[in-house]
Amino acid sequence: MPTEQEIAMEQQVETRARRLWRAVEPVHAVTYFAPESKEACDALGTKGFWMSYFALRAAPLGAAPAELVTALFYNFHPAMVARAVPDVWAVAAPERFVAARLEAVDAALRRLLGADVLSSPEVAEAAGIARDAALAAPTAGRALAAANAALEWPDAPHLLLWHAQTVLREHRGDGHVAALLSAGLDPVEALVVFAAGGSAAAEKLRERRGWSEQEWAAAVDRLADRDLLDGAGAITDAGRALVVEVESQTDALADVPWAAVGDARAERLVELVEPLVAAIVAGGGFMVDNPMGLRPLTSAG
Repeated sequence: MPTEQEIAMEQQVETRARRLWRAVEPVHAVTYFAPESKEACDALGTKGFWMSYFALRAAPLGAAPAELVTALFYNFHPAMVARAVPDVWAVAAPERFVAARLEAVDAALRRLLGADVLSSPEVAEAAGIARDAALAAPTAGRALAAANAALEWPDAPHLLLWHAQTVLREHRGDGHVAALLSAGLDPVEALVVFAAGGSAAAEKLRERRGWSEQEWAAAVDRLADRDLLDGAGAITDAGRALVVEVESQTDALADVPWAAVGDARAERLVELVEPLVAAIVAGGGFMVDNPMGLRPLTSAG
């Protein structure tokens, strides 16, 4: 359950871009959280969840080295990335992982939503709005967004919706990295201060991103030296203000696509995807306890 602090912050800073991210992101998240994706990667020869994750997310870049993947994904420990990349490209070519993730997402959405829903005019309408937003997303300086935008667009409406959101979420993520850099937060410091602000449980976040207890503690000390955390490791007013600044900048950088489609169509997309997201969450296609601290925007929350 979200803390009172999380809910208050959400209500305080929720913008059009953040609202759309919360509304549509679970459509993309099946890429990693639905079992079909890991099964597809296992069939190609990957070992474990993280090898499949790095393969599926990095594949649009081509056979990228670990250093590039680490740089673009930003908050994973370099050694964690290096355990999967570039070995994964010896398992199968990036193009095969691109194809595998599309096939897996297709299977997952068919299972979670059903054929009648996927063939509905509502899904087709949602896909059209999301596509227009994604096509309006600028990719200059945004490598992950550009790599996904360069892929062939699917024809089926539910896959078109998924692909559009994939471009949009990587567009947002690339902008988030720019905001973190502007704030002077290195990868582990970003995790520490956001965990201290209540976005995610610190220990789970540390483990999921591969940082040691010593590296985490050193980041706490650096942040305390900047008065962003206090002596006990709790976030200060200055730290909370910096988190809000980073999130506000992230939202501002992510808003261009939604400005292009306009408020009416953006809100129509929220309305159209709400039952889809509710079914995805109910069917286990989205990790509720996720490292992003994302609470899906549904009628329940």
